[in-house]
Amino acid sequence: MTNNDIFKKLRVALMLRDDQIVEILELVDFRISKSELGAFFRDSKHPNYLECGDQVLRNFLNGLVIHLRGTKENPKNPKDVLTKHKAEIPAKKTTVSNEPKAAKTTFKKKANFKKAAPKTPVVEKVKFNNGKNKKS
Repeated sequence: MTNNDIFKKLRVALMLRDDQIVEILELVDFRISKSELGAFFRDSKHPNYLECGDQVLRNFLNGLVIHLRGTKENPKNPKDVLTKHKAEIPAKKTTVSNEPKAAKTTFKKKANFKKAAPKTPVVEKVKFNNGKNKKS
């Protein structure tokens, strides 16, 4: 498992956006742009794929500890931080209503056009003998 895989899995598990990851890395004085960060999450076959180094992952993990737990002077509860992230994610709109759904629009069939004349074969049928004389 590569550093890129670990980084991707942490991002998904903690529901982090790119701008949040940039902020987490700034907690440990490590500056990186969103485009550089996006290169880590690309497919390995993509031309703009970038290998995530040990230093980037190490700084992200150290920053993540500070982000979730806080510092000694200003401790945080990690569950509160994670619920805050969850609340920031826009919820999918699922509306349940008792109203009947609108009827689907029906389309008329297209007018039947005359069928085209049968195509003439480009190559004539050829009988292959392969040099064998068969007697029946």
